[in-house]
Amino acid sequence: MDLSAIDPLVLAASLMIAATPIMLAGIGELISEKAGVLNLGVEGMMITGAITGFAIAVQTGNPYLGMIAAMAGGAALALIFAVLTQLLLANHVASGLALTLFGLGFSSLLGQPYVGVRPPRTFKLEIPVLSDIPVLGRVLFQHDLIVYISVIVVALVWYFLKYTRAGLILRAVGENHDAAHALGYGVVKVRFLAILFGGATAGLGGAYLSLVRVPQWTEGMTAGAGWIALALVVFASWRPWRVLLGAYLFGGIVVLQLNLQAAGVRVPVEYLAMSPYLITILVLVIISSDRARASLAAPGSLNRIFHASH
Repeated sequence: MDLSAIDPLVLAASLMIAATPIMLAGIGELISEKAGVLNLGVEGMMITGAITGFAIAVQTGNPYLGMIAAMAGGAALALIFAVLTQLLLANHVASGLALTLFGLGFSSLLGQPYVGVRPPRTFKLEIPVLSDIPVLGRVLFQHDLIVYISVIVVALVWYFLKYTRAGLILRAVGENHDAAHALGYGVVKVRFLAILFGGATAGLGGAYLSLVRVPQWTEGMTAGAGWIALALVVFASWRPWRVLLGAYLFGGIVVLQLNLQAAGVRVPVEYLAMSPYLITILVLVIISSDRARASLAAPGSLNRIFHASH
């Protein structure tokens, strides 16, 4: 066992990369849940974005076109969920689980020709002057564009929810959809847009996995990242900046565990593999308990079906 082989600066820089996919997926799910919609299909949207982005990037030679395509792919899958839950009034939990199963199977089918293929490289955005700062420059200012975009998205979501009229309407719909409808707000329209935003960011998070973090296509490569993103929203008490902190915390745990294994420390990988599913069970328990929901300041209409005739 040689712990001296672990470079703290590399570890800190790596955790930002590891955190980016779940941060993007988590912030999109936060917007959906703030509108009162619980979408358990995050994993399916992420894996769909991963293969869509990978395929387009390989075909065009442009990873950024791939990421745009991944957002479209994630949003397309989210649209199916939106139609099922908002127009056909299907159960949110069942529809979300079906979406994940569909996404996993669909991505496996699409991904068969791309196994073993290398995608085009994304380039690090070394910020002038800042990237030359000792220690901090190496940790914070030598990453690819999507790392910075993910932080900007969190900041914009925080501003949107706190200071804009549209954000206030979205929160009103999530807190009491009947009251929002009585005031003349389009509950279904707001929820559609929130679900599509969540799908787009989850798709981008998936593409980041296949194009940057693990630059290759592997079946089931999200490996529970979507479930972790769901858990982040709950444990962040539906606050954007806490999603960011939680994502970095989990990213740090993943990177540290891998580094400890490389250094010779025996850390059972099974513990990390089963954690998304244990956390998901806990999330569903919290969501189903009114007392737990209230203590965590969950949106009042979360996971409750809206019908305009009510």
